[in-house]
Amino acid sequence: MVSSRTLVGVAAGFYAVNCSLGISVAKHWVDTSNFRWVHHGLYILTATSTVAAFSACAARRSPAAIALAAAAAPLFLLQHHGARPLRRHTRDALLAAPCYAAGLVLAGR
Repeated sequence: MVSSRTLVGVAAGFYAVNCSLGISVAKHWVDTSNFRWVHHGLYILTATSTVAAFSACAARRSPAAIALAAAAAPLFLLQHHGARPLRRHTRDALLAAPCYAAGLVLAGR
């Protein structure tokens, strides 16, 4: 059985990779115009792994479940608002950062 700490780490890792790609595209360091699906695929992996980590933490009554549940709101906003305007998209994405950081800390206990 995979530990809840590992699942939270995977979810936070996908989130970090997706944010890094988004920043790279916004700064024009990387051009994903021919393969935008990568960013969307990473979003799906982030959301799916977050649900898996939340489920595992909730089943074990870990306080990390609360932090991961809070990440659902920014993830929903990202999907609901879309990528434009970029400032709002960036804000929505960054709202999840404290949730993943808290999840990592709480899962490590």
